[in-house]
Amino acid sequence: MARFRFALALLAASLFVTPVLAADITVFAAASLTDALNEIGRAYEARTGNHVVFSFAASSVLARQIESSAGADIFLSADPDWMDYLEKKALLAPGTRHTLLGNHLVLIAPAGWKVNVKIAPHFDLAGALGNSRLALADPASVPAGKYGRTALTNLGVWDSVSDKLALAENVRAALAFVARGETTLGIVYNTDAKIEPHVHVVGTFPDSSHAPILYPVALTKDAKPGAADFEKYLEGPEAQAVFRKDGFIIVKN
Repeated sequence: MARFRFALALLAASLFVTPVLAADITVFAAASLTDALNEIGRAYEARTGNHVVFSFAASSVLARQIESSAGADIFLSADPDWMDYLEKKALLAPGTRHTLLGNHLVLIAPAGWKVNVKIAPHFDLAGALGNSRLALADPASVPAGKYGRTALTNLGVWDSVSDKLALAENVRAALAFVARGETTLGIVYNTDAKIEPHVHVVGTFPDSSHAPILYPVALTKDAKPGAADFEKYLEGPEAQAVFRKDGFIIVKN
């Protein structure tokens, strides 16, 4: 009888046990990484059972969100500047920052539109635009826009188009302007052009015309324990195969 009461007590106790589930890993990542990271996240979840939640936006927006509130475990920026910003504020886990990827900057037009322009010093970008505008992520804060402004400045054409801009909140919004035919031309990353069938690449900006396009990654200071495992997965062969397929450059540290 005593053993029966003991078994009954164990059964009753088990009814009140809440399963311990692994917390979601939250990744704040530059908008240009949307397609690659969504694919990588699905593969990681299938392999490990751990769920990854992504928040995509301009690196500037994400960095300020991390500054103002907790919630992100990993930050993937489209330039070193916004990672520097968080590092100076001691919001990153020490020793976890490194460069993961690289990219190229391209000039795009809507698919099927013939544009006769070749990227070179003092090329006639304003003439190619005509009465249209140049889609560009906001150069005041968004990495893709900053790279674009620098490239055009160094090529001697910024002043001729600075009043013909269709400013976008991030690089994917600039891509959408061109894909919908709302602008004749736009400046985005090569990887963005590669995933959008409604645009084509008119030309690639010389790497020497702007700072290297680099994507640093780091854990935040409040990152969950499981975040380090996903960050390591990003450096592994499965994730890097996806990055390469989408046109990113793998940076070896």
